[in-house]
This record gives sequence, structure tokens and C-alpha cells, in this order.
Amino acid sequence: MKRVVVTGLGIVCPIGNNLEECWENVIAGKSGIGKLTMFEPPENCVTIAGEVKNFDPTKYMNEKEAKRNQRFVQLAVAASKMALANANLEINATNHHQIGVSIGVGIGALGYLEDQSFIARTKGIKRVSPFTIPGFIGNMAAGVVSSETGAKGPNICAATACSSGAHSIGDAMMYIQSGRAKAMICGGAESALSLIAYAGFGQMKALCSNRSDEPEKASRPFDRDRSGFIMGEGSGILILEDYEYAKARGANIICEIAGFGASGDAYHFTSPAPEGEGGARAMQQALDTSGLKPEDIDYINAHGTSTELNDLCESQAIKTVFREQAYKLNVSSTKSMTGHLLGAAGGIEAVFSVMAIKTGIIPPTINLENPGEHCDLNYTPLKAVKKEVNAVLSNSFGFGGTNVSLAFKKFKN
Repeated sequence: MKRVVVTGLGIVCPIGNNLEECWENVIAGKSGIGKLTMFEPPENCVTIAGEVKNFDPTKYMNEKEAKRNQRFVQLAVAASKMALANANLEINATNHHQIGVSIGVGIGALGYLEDQSFIARTKGIKRVSPFTIPGFIGNMAAGVVSSETGAKGPNICAATACSSGAHSIGDAMMYIQSGRAKAMICGGAESALSLIAYAGFGQMKALCSNRSDEPEKASRPFDRDRSGFIMGEGSGILILEDYEYAKARGANIICEIAGFGASGDAYHFTSPAPEGEGGARAMQQALDTSGLKPEDIDYINAHGTSTELNDLCESQAIKTVFREQAYKLNVSSTKSMTGHLLGAAGGIEAVFSVMAIKTGIIPPTINLENPGEHCDLNYTPLKAVKKEVNAVLSNSFGFGGTNVSLAFKKFKN
């Protein structure tokens, strides 16, 4: 198999609009959760969110294209262009056919579809925008990133709920390993902070609804008092390259992506399989495909949604795979600060995982004051930890029983 390395990172999320700002805030334990401003929430609606603040899409695309495209696409373009700059990778006529795009989106522009549906029903179908269909479908993030950057290689979008971003990174890795691409722009993007999303998740009792007066404390993964997740938005993008290609162009290699595990629960359309059986298989497969052993892993960036079942089942899955080692490694959920970015979660959490290797700093799980029942691992509570990080797993699990685990490790010649 060809070796695949990470050479660039780009991120826009509730705690920052660039890599430096996001990393500084995540290791400082700063929450990006605040009052919901995307729409005026009606009675009985959750009123907090992880919104991207002060984002100007015209810094990354011209005004006409920014107006034409929905927010999740704008975020994907911004993070992708930052990642390419970080990798010092220029796409031109000599290499454009060798560079692809793989950006996962879980939902797409749900709010835009909601608005156009309302127009159709109240004002008639002749008033519906001709951009409705291309405007809301998820693969437009990858499509527009391709046109904005000139990347003409494989162009794909995984739509696997909250595993979308992680699946897209794993898919990109395999495209490079198989020789179908030399480099891939990959990760996830999402902006689904709309009334119908809040109503739907709210009716499922999946959202935290009891901390409107202290939103920064609402996302509490693994804590006894957790009561649901907080929706967020953003995009996290990695540049993956064939090692030989990266070496030949003198790229700055950040780390190596070594393994990719994926599994299905075949159990329930929203609840995880008992004891996290599917998640455990995904983690084991990530280890097996990377050649890493349980004792090689220093840190797990957990899916850690702040919901009772996910946090419990993921903890049990980690114990299944790592056994006694489970209590020796660091685990944390950066969703405690960003909220849950749905299809973008795997992308931004992969960025944080890579940065943990690069800097030797493990981000904390904030708001973890009293661990929940059977949540007895080292979740790196409240404060970041300085520690040599040689290898990391990044977990993403989604509705439909879909599970992904990505393995990253320090690069060695």
C-alpha cells in the first residue's frame, strides 16, 4: 500500500475562523457555544448553538459566487483554501487531474430547502429559486471546492450522517493508496442550524434544552449531568498526499494517516449497538489497517456527543478494544467546546487529532465535573495536557449505525 501523509490543515468552526485561532482556543478550553442567532427560535425550541462568528465568505470566493452558494459550501471553500495554503500545494495544469476532492456533508442546506418549500406552498412554485436543488444538495461542497481550486481528480461526497467527514477522509486515503489520485482535499462541512433541524432533533430529545442561561456549559460529554448535544456548524479539511508525491515536491509533512476503520451496527436507526459493538469494530479495524497496537495509541478524540447512550457506548467500546490500556491513554471530546458539527464533525476532529500529534498537546473535555455512570476513563477533564503524542484515533459515529475510526501517527522516514 502507498503511504499517505497529511500536509495541510484548514478549519472554520465555532471557536475560530482559522487554524491558529481554533487550536489556541481548543487547548485553552474555550467554548464556542452561545445564543442561537440564525433564526428566531419559537416557543419550546432550544435557543443555543455553536455558530461560526464573523465569517466573511468573500475572503475566499468572489461576491457573486458567495451569494449563489449556501453557507455550508462557503465554509467548505474557506477551509479548503486555507488547507491548500497550509500545505503550500498549488493546483495547476500540470497536476490538476491528480488532485481530488472528498468532502462529506450530513444534511446540506436544510434551512434553504425549508425556505423554498415555504415559498412554494405560500406563493406558488413559480416563485421558487432555480438554484433550489443545486443549492441544498450535499455534494455541492465538493463540487464548488473543485471549481474554486481547479482540482479535477475524483470528486465525491460521503453522506453518512455524523460520520460523513470521517468517511470522506478515509475514502480519500484509499483513493491515494490505490493510485487514483496523488493528493486529496478532504474532510467535512455542515451548516444546518435551521428551524426544522432544531424541531426534529428536539422532538427526539437529542438536544440539550436546560442550560439556555449558561450556553458555554451546555455541552458536557461524559458528565453525569449531560442532557443532549448542541448543534454546531463549520468545516474541517485535510490535505492528504501520496508520500512519494509529497516528498518529491518538498512538502512539509505534518503526520501520516495510517489506518481507516468502518463498520455498521445493523441494530437501530438512531441508537448505537449495545456496548458500542460497532464502534469497537471500527477502532479495531483502524488499528489493524495501520499496523498499530493498542499500546501505541496515546490519545483518542472521541465522538463524545454529550448524549447518554453515545458516551456510555463509546466508553464501553474503547474498553473492549484497549482493555487495561483504555485507562492509560487520554480521551477527550472537543465537542464540549464546538458543539456537534454533524457531517463536519469528523473533519474538524481530525484536524484537532493531527494538531495533537504536531504540538504534543491533548485538548480537554470541558464541563466534565462529575463523570457519568460507567464513564470512568481518562477524558482529559477541564484542562489540556502536554504529552508526547505518537498516535491518535479519531472516532465518528452516526445515525443509521455507521461508525468510522481514523488512525494518525507521527511521520517517520
